[in-house]
Amino acid sequence: MILALVGNPNSGKTTLFNALTGLRHKVGNYPGVTVERKEGTLGADTLLDLPGLYSLTPHSPDEKIARDVLLGYVKESPRPEAILNVVDASNLERNLYLTSQLLELGLPLIVILTMNDTAARRGRKVDIEALSRELGVPICPVNVARRDGISGLLDTLASLPPPALPRAFALPAPLTREADELAGMLEKSHGLSTSIARAEAVALLGLPEGEHHAEQATRWSPAIQDHLQKDWDALSALGLDPATSVAEARYTDIGRIVARTVQEAETRPETTSEKFDRIFLHRVWGYVIFFVLMLFVLQLMNTWAEIPKGWIQAGVDRLGGLLPSLLGPGDLRDLLQSALVNGMGTTLTFLPQILLMFLFISLLEDTGYLARAAFLMDRWMSRVGLHGKSFIPLLGSWGCAIPGVLATRTIDSPKARLITILVAPLMSCSARIPVYSLLIGAFVPPTLVAGFHIGRMEFGLTLPTLVLFSMYALGLLAVFGMAWVFTRTLPGSEPPSFLLEMPPYRKPDLRTVLIRMWEQATQFVVRAGTLILALSVVIWALSAYPKNAGDPAKQLEQSYAGKIGKFIEPTIAPLGFDWKIGVGLVSSFAAREVFVSTMATIYSVGDSEDTKSLSVRMRAERRPDGTPTYTPLVAICLMVFYVLAMQCLSTVAVVKRETGGWKWPLFQIAYMTALAWGTTFLVRVVGELWLSR
Repeated sequence: MILALVGNPNSGKTTLFNALTGLRHKVGNYPGVTVERKEGTLGADTLLDLPGLYSLTPHSPDEKIARDVLLGYVKESPRPEAILNVVDASNLERNLYLTSQLLELGLPLIVILTMNDTAARRGRKVDIEALSRELGVPICPVNVARRDGISGLLDTLASLPPPALPRAFALPAPLTREADELAGMLEKSHGLSTSIARAEAVALLGLPEGEHHAEQATRWSPAIQDHLQKDWDALSALGLDPATSVAEARYTDIGRIVARTVQEAETRPETTSEKFDRIFLHRVWGYVIFFVLMLFVLQLMNTWAEIPKGWIQAGVDRLGGLLPSLLGPGDLRDLLQSALVNGMGTTLTFLPQILLMFLFISLLEDTGYLARAAFLMDRWMSRVGLHGKSFIPLLGSWGCAIPGVLATRTIDSPKARLITILVAPLMSCSARIPVYSLLIGAFVPPTLVAGFHIGRMEFGLTLPTLVLFSMYALGLLAVFGMAWVFTRTLPGSEPPSFLLEMPPYRKPDLRTVLIRMWEQATQFVVRAGTLILALSVVIWALSAYPKNAGDPAKQLEQSYAGKIGKFIEPTIAPLGFDWKIGVGLVSSFAAREVFVSTMATIYSVGDSEDTKSLSVRMRAERRPDGTPTYTPLVAICLMVFYVLAMQCLSTVAVVKRETGGWKWPLFQIAYMTALAWGTTFLVRVVGELWLSR
């Protein structure tokens, strides 16, 4: 069977999906759109994890895809044969609104009740058997973190009963009459089944004002559109607001069901989440905790990653040391050493830091803290014309700008969404970590800024962590600054008021966190094995040819790569960069982390026996006048440039797709390049003045 996992955002749906499928799932996109598609296997069945939605009346691309899959409108995705509806017991009334719509679709349905422990702490007890009788479907309570109820769910699924007659929740008589008439027309003119036609009729009549024409114009025949307009006019003449009437009718029925199936405590106890929120959402201490937490995370990334990073580097060095004994001198050995060992191998040494970044982001998200961070940042976001909902995509951009850009689909205001897309790549993503780590490790001494010693061991805040934190802070400041500029220059209305659902604090599910880490590690290694390796080969070829037999020492300078670097050198020389750095800047437009493999490749061309680390080779690099090519100031300038420049072709492609053309991605490349050049030049000038005091 094809099963659809459906539920509200923050209901525990994706955690349950990971628990049921483990690593037996794949992630892609639905054809023609950038909405993520997750599909896993559950025994012999296929389980679809549909995007979270609050109702079958879509307000975003995510919700539209979920609705279309459920109704069988997506040709490339067969209609599900049964629905697993995840319902949050602590927010039962709101979650049952979607359930009431799913019950009308005529498909076998199981309600999976999550967050039961949270509901109990709030003084609420759900009578499972009574709720099952009221809804007419089996209900399975589960606790994913403790694996409670999973076997019961699988048993219920194995003996899934046939669908009952579609349940229609009571509507006012005029609305019922119009819905029945419209459903008959949809059956006849569009060939819909009785259940889908009825569900569509109610959904169309209940569209909020202002959204009447967005959906119907592309899907329904002119006759349906004309009839629908007459229905709205007739209902309005009777003093009925269809959208309000449909919502009120559903919530009235839901209220009766909850009253008969839920026992409330006489006095609701204060929950753990409410106690924590008094601290984490404090108008002073909340911000202190947020920034200390970010510093702590970056410090652990620096320290914890060193040991596994050293293991990977040792393996790369050993592989490089074996090549001379396996192959004689020549282009093949030079290619393998430069592109495979030094290029891709050096990039892979930064995998531990990237994994730790995703580990901490997943932990903060699973505990519920990231929603609190968005709430805190709303105060500052509103001052630059955005609101807290924009901070969720921006936080996601710390992992990767692509899902950050895609997450802007949840923003209601078109102007706020566009501005968030334009500034999201300024957040320091995981692809910048190899660049930061390389330059900080090579040129920033591990000085203890604040802390203490126990013997030879240091505990506290180090200078490399402070520099790394400053790069993340610079990206955040750039986001605020450019959002302020765009809010005052781009046309459009002000963003709507900020409404954010606060999930309860909860213990993170380690299995889900590890699955996310595995997915990110796989993506990084695949990219290193394809894109970065391919570009390393290209860089080696450009650096190795044409051959300069007369003076091998000038091979790189007179190669194709050297000519490219010399061509752009005048534009980057004011920043303190030489032509070799220019080659790295050009190549890393494909992906920022390619800078590391490019440097590793060009500094080892012609010397396939050089197994010294890239950091050592960069520190030894000299300009024609004998001065060091790389200094701490040059390293800082390079990092500042990478914070602000648009060095990611994949993000450009996604922005083009999300904005519907090349206008905004080209504008994004232009403004970010100008911002990066200007800020880096300013940092260099101020830095040189400081050093010359």
